Amino acid sequence: MALSKVSIKDQLTSILLQQTFLDGEKLDIEDYKNSVASYVAIEQCVAVLSDFQADCSYIYAGNFGALFGLPSESLFIDSAFEDCIFNKINSDDVTERHALELQYLQYLKKIPDEEYRKYSTFSRLRTSDSENPNYINHRTMYLKKAANGSIWLALCLYSPSGDVHARTGIDGRIVNIQTGETITSEKYKPLGENLLSKRELEILKLVAKGNSSNQIAKLLHISVYTVRRHRQNIIQKMQVSNTTEALRTAFVLGLIKY
Repeated sequence: MALSKVSIKDQLTSILLQQTFLDGEKLDIEDYKNSVASYVAIEQCVAVLSDFQADCSYIYAGNFGALFGLPSESLFIDSAFEDCIFNKINSDDVTERHALELQYLQYLKKIPDEEYRKYSTFSRLRTSDSENPNYINHRTMYLKKAANGSIWLALCLYSPSGDVHARTGIDGRIVNIQTGETITSEKYKPLGENLLSKRELEILKLVAKGNSSNQIAKLLHISVYTVRRHRQNIIQKMQVSNTTEALRTAFVLGLIKY
């Protein structure tokens, strides 16, 4: 089954861009921009500073930026998501990267607010050249929250990877950058625990096993109408166009297993 690229990104976009920010609360972003620019000047990596309230990004590229065709001067884009870079990366890896950030968001909801800056995602991405890909170390971290807890600023870092062993998957993980501890999946519940109700998740798992609405109704001792209503709710909550896309998204997020 081919995985849905659009639905994962749509969910991530919806969560981050539809956050509420307090009226009158302002962010002086210049200090952050200067810090990121200085880091890139030293590391010669690529850094993307994303502002979710303004839905824009500032891209800083050292020598490594040539891989993505980026200019050496700083670049402003009118989007909080760096599609100009994502378009140069293997599409399956981009999907997994977005799924990892969704899981990262979910984990941060479960820890004290003052600890969120201790954590970062780590992954290894491939460029879109399937014959001879380049390998990229990628990190995501959230730098600033609004007073009400909304994620305001994010930083994504791209640098060359010394791991050039050919394999699928991004080896994605969430790491406590203070202690070096890798956060196992058991420590953050799947997104579906908040996204879907227990009954909706139960029905989605039965659909994944090939059961029709009639069969699910009999198994759960509920009406077919109720099953169909739950399936429609699943589609709406997951922001996809049909059950097939809901299943693809659920597989990527780890809500249901192959």
